[in-house]
Amino acid sequence: MSDFDAADTGQDVDYGHYDAGQEHNSLDQLHQAQGSEADAQSQFGVYENDHHAAESTDFSQGHHTEYDQPAAVHYESDDYTNFSHDATSDDHVFAAQGSESSHQAEFSELSALQERFDGAFAEGTEFHGQGGEQQLGVADK
Repeated sequence: MSDFDAADTGQDVDYGHYDAGQEHNSLDQLHQAQGSEADAQSQFGVYENDHHAAESTDFSQGHHTEYDQPAAVHYESDDYTNFSHDATSDDHVFAAQGSESSHQAEFSELSALQERFDGAFAEGTEFHGQGGEQQLGVADK
């Protein structure tokens, strides 16, 4: 910025006020984010394994004797044996399962903001004072 006063030089023209300069405004912003994730899962299992067995045995043995004497003689003899056997067995596998999964993700983000303003300016007032006329005007840029 400068001020110039020509009254001290003895000239008829007086520059009352003169400004000149430049303005620079700038705004920069940058945001960056980056990331990744990964995960994995596995699961294996056997849910049931059964074994059943049952056995049953029955055994009986007997002897029977019968005898009659008067008038006619009667005699009877019985032997018996009874045997019974039952058995069951079963094996059972209910379920076997396995599973696996995995996941992977990546991301990146970028945002930028930039603003710039450049400007030059010049302004002034001009005063003419010759004789009886006086003028006030704006100086050219």
